[in-house]
Amino acid sequence: MGTVSVWTKQHEIVLSQLKQAGRYTARRESILKNEDSKLLQTTYEWLARHMPQVGRPPDADYPVWLSLCAENTMLLSPNTVILELEVDDALITKINVAKWGTINNFSYIPADEADAARHSRLLASYGVSDTKACMSQFYPALKREIEESWMRLFDESIQLGGTSSYSYGLIWEVKHEWIRRIIR
Repeated sequence: MGTVSVWTKQHEIVLSQLKQAGRYTARRESILKNEDSKLLQTTYEWLARHMPQVGRPPDADYPVWLSLCAENTMLLSPNTVILELEVDDALITKINVAKWGTINNFSYIPADEADAARHSRLLASYGVSDTKACMSQFYPALKREIEESWMRLFDESIQLGGTSSYSYGLIWEVKHEWIRRIIR
């Protein structure tokens, strides 16, 4: 395999921690300060439990998001930096952006077109949407089916929207020695 260049947008505090401690892991208390965190906490908790655990140190609550190409890196905003890193490819879990968006919408990831049609018919028979089934206590079997479909996030053979490209990667920690460039 080898190393690859990746980019991550982080708060300046992360850079300070990297300089002081030599490494950074995403901790629950830091992430949950975000105003959108309550809604996303369910999917991030799921992600942390189910993504490959390769390279996960005990103090990492959540993974760190990476852009796999410079063009897809988030734009700078106040109090942030972009870190260009050189990381062992074996430590990166690649994530298809369409499938991750589907999970964040509490929706079903179909295995194929026939599975999508079957699931749509099932929802129609209950008169609910994926989101309603996930947010309600009244549809435990539907909710379980939806959440089980999320494992397809890690299956490269299953694509949404006809695209096979990945836009993101995940790692469990960032090490100071991986930094190649800091963009401010």
